[in-house]
Amino acid sequence: MINKTIDINADVGEGIGNESQLMPYLSSCNIACGGHAGDFDIMKEVTKLALENGVKIGAHPSFPDKTNFGRQAMDITRLDLYNSIKNQIEDLIKVLNKEDALLHHIKPHGALYNFAAVDENIANIIIEVIKSIGLPLKLYVPYKSVIADLAIKENIQIIYEAFADRNYNNDLTLVSRAESNAVITDSKLVFAHVFYMVSTQKIKTIQNTKVDIKADTFCIHGDNPKALEAIKYLNEKLMLNGYKIK
Repeated sequence: MINKTIDINADVGEGIGNESQLMPYLSSCNIACGGHAGDFDIMKEVTKLALENGVKIGAHPSFPDKTNFGRQAMDITRLDLYNSIKNQIEDLIKVLNKEDALLHHIKPHGALYNFAAVDENIANIIIEVIKSIGLPLKLYVPYKSVIADLAIKENIQIIYEAFADRNYNNDLTLVSRAESNAVITDSKLVFAHVFYMVSTQKIKTIQNTKVDIKADTFCIHGDNPKALEAIKYLNEKLMLNGYKIK
């Protein structure tokens, strides 16, 4: 009997081209909006797929750095970063308006996400952008992060997120992608990782420590080479264990 709900999201519109396969298994998505990947045509195509599958739509802004896919630190002024993030989100909103779709949430990408979790200056820029847009947007954030605390103080609704396909350190930071064990690709391990979190509100870190965590949405990266296989298996096993993907 299904008596619990869980949100499964994926980062999409990043040039992989697997969105039509992923969407039936998602309940929310994060659409790249030109910073690290994506353009107006891709945003439009992915928006249509999200609407067809009843998937909540989020903006996935990043450092404006397509060369490094937004996954490296960037030397950029506070004003330039503010303007870039705001322009990225507003570009997606333009697409959504034309498709009669609503923006549900914001989820920063890559290095921007990781820095916002620990750096008050970066986190504040993102918070300021969201406030300036003037829509009742939710913000996907990691548990016990700097950006989560700031958003709460600014009355921005947060949704705690954890990663289904990434390993964690004891301080709840993600294992660096420079390490061979950063990404989880085996479907069974992805499910075990998520199910342990939802059933115990703890996470097993690479240091073999159990650390408290809260999450209401779980992300599988669209560019994970085993993304489709993992997300299908995760859906199936979660539903067998009494969870509804919603």
